[in-house]
Amino acid sequence: MGFASFTDEYSSPVGPSRLFKASIIDSHNLIPKLLPQGIKSIELVQGNGGAGSIKQVNFIDGRNFNSVKYHIDELSEDKFTYNYTLLEGDALVDKLIKITYEVKFESASNGGTVSKVTSKYYTDGDFMLKEEDIKAGKEKVLMMYKVVEAYLLQNPDAYA
Repeated sequence: MGFASFTDEYSSPVGPSRLFKASIIDSHNLIPKLLPQGIKSIELVQGNGGAGSIKQVNFIDGRNFNSVKYHIDELSEDKFTYNYTLLEGDALVDKLIKITYEVKFESASNGGTVSKVTSKYYTDGDFMLKEEDIKAGKEKVLMMYKVVEAYLLQNPDAYA
């Protein structure tokens, strides 16, 4: 089995509690409203939304992907941590067994947030992912965070 790991950091002027609530806890409601041009819905397939739950993201028709399912491995509202595993869907190309993500929101000195995201790719055999595919996925996630951030900055009472 092949393995690759990447860690990225993003900064936001929005505090970690609000950013975590909006982008993680209430993502199933907020993200489809903010990104209707890409995401049709986010459904809870199993569980109550906490650790052990399974969610499915359904993309609008005509996209590269139809849907993805992921398992919530850990969710801590106190520590602002969120770990999940992509289980199935169009994003798991041939020879890609799974992708795990570890997300942590930390307080920044300016009152905002430093988001640390570690993604781990597990591949079948000695298959290697293309760097441009990984970069494209990261850019989509960053764009989603920026859309949530913009919403929170425009709506200072939301998720307070």
